This record gives sequence, structure tokens and C-alpha cells, in this order.
Amino acid sequence: MLDRQTRDQLDRLHQFMADAPFAVLTGAGISTPSGIPESRRRYWARAMLGWPRVRLAQPNVAHDTLARLQGTRQISGLITQNVDTLHDQAGSRDVIELHGSLHRVLCLDCGQRSERDSIQYLMETQNPYLAGVDAMQAPDGDTLLDPAFEERFKVPRCPHCAGERMKPDVVFFGENVAQATAAKAMAAVEQAAGLLVIGSSLMAYSAFRLCRAVVDQGKPLIAINLGKTRADEMLDLKIEESCERLLPVLAKLLGN
Repeated sequence: MLDRQTRDQLDRLHQFMADAPFAVLTGAGISTPSGIPESRRRYWARAMLGWPRVRLAQPNVAHDTLARLQGTRQISGLITQNVDTLHDQAGSRDVIELHGSLHRVLCLDCGQRSERDSIQYLMETQNPYLAGVDAMQAPDGDTLLDPAFEERFKVPRCPHCAGERMKPDVVFFGENVAQATAAKAMAAVEQAAGLLVIGSSLMAYSAFRLCRAVVDQGKPLIAINLGKTRADEMLDLKIEESCERLLPVLAKLLGN
């Protein structure tokens, strides 16, 4: 049950979104209930043991609700900072992945991409000594592995060119979002009636710049987030409530 203040804030959000569809920008907060704290720093030896948790994660009610709202055209587009593909698994279409996806691997030698599961198979085949190793799951979704195990680890080679310089197909901190992806996200924001931020502190500039663009265009900027965001002073409305609880209620108010 939502308290009175949250209910009043939700009514305001409904009024903002009732006339024309907003674009939606999601961050780590929407995936946390699915068991995926977001992280980009992954080393192959530890990632091999941490991958099953990522692969087995399922969309939660927040992902499902956004997919339903997109299906009825009550949101105009979906941009995510997350790298877990849970929006796609929930049925959302044309998701703009600002920071890429852990479900793909990029070869820096030939530029080809591979499915993460196929690389996982290579690593498990080439490093059977890690089978059954009890590695502690770290808070960031990685694993804490004894350095002695890492020293023996055989790094997988690219299935396309046999190169060794492969990385998760994600944007690491300090790297830039691909120009085409950034342009697509900006276009989605420009075409929307406003922007609804869900579960993001907006500390990454790639997301914050979209918020600033919305404000510069004179359109509403709203956030559903537990805790401070980089755009707090720019927000027209902020609701500090779990998106998993709030989004289904919003969907009902929108007649979905």
C-alpha cells in the first residue's frame, strides 16, 4: 500500500504522462530486484564463475510493466544504462542499450561479436580446473577468486580470428558510448513528450546529458529513484519509491 504522499506524487506523474508518451531511461535500480547489481569491471577468470547468475536472472514486474506500456504506446521509447538484457527478455522492443550488453563479447582485433554463452563454453572447456571451485559472489555480481586460480586461467580466443583481445561488449568507465547509440538515444528523447528516469542516480554523463537535453527543450523530467540523483535540481518531480511497487500502479492509472 502506497502512502498518501506517494499516491499524490503518482497522480502528478499520471497527469504528466496522460496526454503524450514519455521516453523512459532505466538504470541499475530496476534490475536489482532481479538479482543483478550492475558492474562493468570483469576479468575473465572471475566472470566465468559469475556469469551463471547473470544468465539466469529473470525480468521482474518493473521490466514487464514497461514492456506492456510500450506495447500500448504509452511510452515512446526505452533507453537503458543496464547491460543485462532484461528489458528485451520482458518483451520490450528496440531497446537502446547505452552501455552495451554482457550477453555479447567484442573482439578488439577483428571487431566481430560473439554470444557470451559460446565464450563461456570455451572458457569452461579450456579451464576445467575451475569446475566446482567455490568462489564467493561479490556485491557487484562478480566473484572473489583466489589469485592462485587466476594465474592458471587460459583466456579464450576469438572464434572469428583467434585473437586474444576480447572484452564484454559493454562501455567501461572512462570509455565513450558509441556515437550511433548516443545519437539514437538523443533522438528518442527529442521525439518524446518528456523523460521518465527509473532507478538511476544519473552519475554517468551519457545518461545525465539526456536529462539536460529534456530540460533545455522545456519538457518535463521526472525520476523514480531511491536516493540522490545528479539531476535532482532539474527534476519536475521525484518519487522515492521502489519502481517494482510503483510502476504497476502507474500502469493501472494509465488504463493498462
